[in-house]
Amino acid sequence: MAVTKASIKSLKPGRFCVIENEPCRVLSVSISVSGKHGSAKARLEAVGLFDGKKRSIVKPADAEIEVPIVDKRNGQVVSVVGDTAQVMDLETYETFECSVPEELKGKLSSGSEVQYWVVLGKKMIVQLR
Repeated sequence: MAVTKASIKSLKPGRFCVIENEPCRVLSVSISVSGKHGSAKARLEAVGLFDGKKRSIVKPADAEIEVPIVDKRNGQVVSVVGDTAQVMDLETYETFECSVPEELKGKLSSGSEVQYWVVLGKKMIVQLR
């Protein structure tokens, strides 16, 4: 698994983290004030990259959380069938299938170039090039 560690209080909205073994994009981080005998708590809200589910965790602000390493690559669409696109990597010429995101449905065609991300072994199309 390609991950690093970071403290929860250092995460900013838009960054990535791993919650319940699912890569997520951070929506918000709120840190409570430390009490007389306790430490500050952080509430992290995030949305899953692949399933779109909203997740939240509450941990001490100094606790570490896994941050996935996002590998950004370019590919060429070989074919589009329904909601699935077959993409060929432009460097390794490897072909794979992945689902087409809602915002790109109807815009992808054979021969168009896309940017895709590899996160924790899963691939997702992000944008047209």
